[in-house]
Amino acid sequence: MFTSKQRARLKSLASTQKPIAQIGKEGVSENLVKGLSEALEAHELIKVNLLPAAGEDGENLAANVADLLHAEVVAVIGRKAIFYRRSSRENFEHIEI
Repeated sequence: MFTSKQRARLKSLASTQKPIAQIGKEGVSENLVKGLSEALEAHELIKVNLLPAAGEDGENLAANVADLLHAEVVAVIGRKAIFYRRSSRENFEHIEI
């Protein structure tokens, strides 16, 4: 879990990002999870659109996706979710939180 200051910092960093994927009526597929995991490994912080067609509440859907990604939900704002997972790569400039 994050402190309120850490969460605010990550939200401010994500505010300039565009969503890299969207979760819709097809739900959460294995390929989607793989792609999001690779994006987290490369960037540590990603934003995803949660379309109403997904059929789930945004908070619940984000929590389920975070579990599959072994990541943390930074925030769900409207139908957008922000995820964070520290990269395991060496020689990488990690996000300071």
